[in-house]
Amino acid sequence: MRYNNPVIKGFYPDPSVCKVDDTYYLVCSSFQYFPGIPLFESKDLINWQQIGHCLTRPTQVQLEQVSSSGGVFAPTIRHYQGRFYVTTTNDTTRQNFYIWTDDIYGEWSEPVFVDQGGIDPDLYFEEDRVYFMSNGEDDKGIPGIVQCQIDIASGHKLTPSRTIWQGSGGRYLESPHMYKINGRYYLLAAEGGTEYGHMETYARSQSVNGPFEAYPLNPVLTNRNLGGYELQGVGHADLIEDHQGNWWLLHLAFRQIGRWQTYHHLGREVFLTPVTFDEEGWFTAGHEGTTLMTFESDRFPDSLIQAEQKLYTFDNTDWNIDWCYLRHPSLANYTLEPNRLFLHGNETTLNEAGSPAFIGIRQKDFDAEISCDLQVHAGQGGITLYMDEQHHYDLSVYRDDSGCKIIQQLTIGSIPSIPNEAAFAPNDNQPVTLIIRAERERYNFFARIENREIPLGSAQTRYLSSEVAGGFTGVVIGLYASGIGSTAAFSNFQVQYV
Repeated sequence: MRYNNPVIKGFYPDPSVCKVDDTYYLVCSSFQYFPGIPLFESKDLINWQQIGHCLTRPTQVQLEQVSSSGGVFAPTIRHYQGRFYVTTTNDTTRQNFYIWTDDIYGEWSEPVFVDQGGIDPDLYFEEDRVYFMSNGEDDKGIPGIVQCQIDIASGHKLTPSRTIWQGSGGRYLESPHMYKINGRYYLLAAEGGTEYGHMETYARSQSVNGPFEAYPLNPVLTNRNLGGYELQGVGHADLIEDHQGNWWLLHLAFRQIGRWQTYHHLGREVFLTPVTFDEEGWFTAGHEGTTLMTFESDRFPDSLIQAEQKLYTFDNTDWNIDWCYLRHPSLANYTLEPNRLFLHGNETTLNEAGSPAFIGIRQKDFDAEISCDLQVHAGQGGITLYMDEQHHYDLSVYRDDSGCKIIQQLTIGSIPSIPNEAAFAPNDNQPVTLIIRAERERYNFFARIENREIPLGSAQTRYLSSEVAGGFTGVVIGLYASGIGSTAAFSNFQVQYV
């Protein structure tokens, strides 16, 4: 059959995967968003369904005043003796920790901290020993992939932290994962930075402690030399064996807005690439070491259908699964109904590293129409296309004693602007319909009042891209109210992808 990448669209970076019985489970980074660490399941590696989050309580993770692209980095999910473990980093507090659960559909534990630095931690289980790895410096100050044994009940180190591999020579060695396959230990890592030079490398050893011999043809997977190809930034992978004994890499990559337009704003997404082992125990990946947008594979039956959801509404999404907040929300400002949302604004704006009255859903593709009906009873509310505090486009309704107006506001770095606005007579019985028509290179803004559509300008997507804004996130479609005393009611929300 033919399958298409990405297999999970939108801002879901740094995937990690494990298999239990006939089901695969996958987690991703969440940074400053809450709940943290989105959790997915699949029966076939192609069709993924989000089933929850791992960090659902403020006691599990500190997110107060965390800037965009801070917070929760690069989780790893593993299963051992009936228990699931997820280890991760709060990059803002510089703490590595793990959580666990015996029920993948239930709540996860409070964090167990490990006194080893670096980021992108991994757990490897073997018999009664547990190894903890991260990238950073060991106890002697030697940089690289660092490993120690821990007590899984307490997180206490049982051995000194020791560097076991320093990579193949690329910068920003990160994302270590350990596997034992056919008697050998394989150490997978990313190098080159999670951008256009990103690549996946690996080494192997006869011992879990090394020494590790690098794959002679590293990198095993990268798109760094494919100029003019939409798919870039390939790396940060996890290796998984399927039900039939085939091997795969689940990894991140991003889609440029055009062949020669080197900007991406949807974030880093989840891709699936086939892996093949040779007779000597080395493996290769993808099409001549690259990832494609479409793969033909006889590993799946022709009867398997890759499903894709094209319409997202209040009715067919779950507030607790599909939607997210900026940092820890004050839930008193939210009324979440099955087909309606009420927001009460607070003192925090979208331009601050706090928790404004905001709830969002990730943008999953370039071409879409985003719309909702909005009644603002006081103050300001609307839709935001949110990359970070300094890069977001807002379409809102503002109401005060003098009347109402619709505002298109663009925040690009330190240059906020209001290029378009339109006044109208308020009618409490007639909501305003806000519409954003998204294209690869441009967002187009409209409002509809009593069947009259008002154009409110456009803005280039590139100014919400990682190349302009920096950071590691992607555009989130947010509904918000801004300012103390603001109240806004949203209904008939939908995102229709082309």
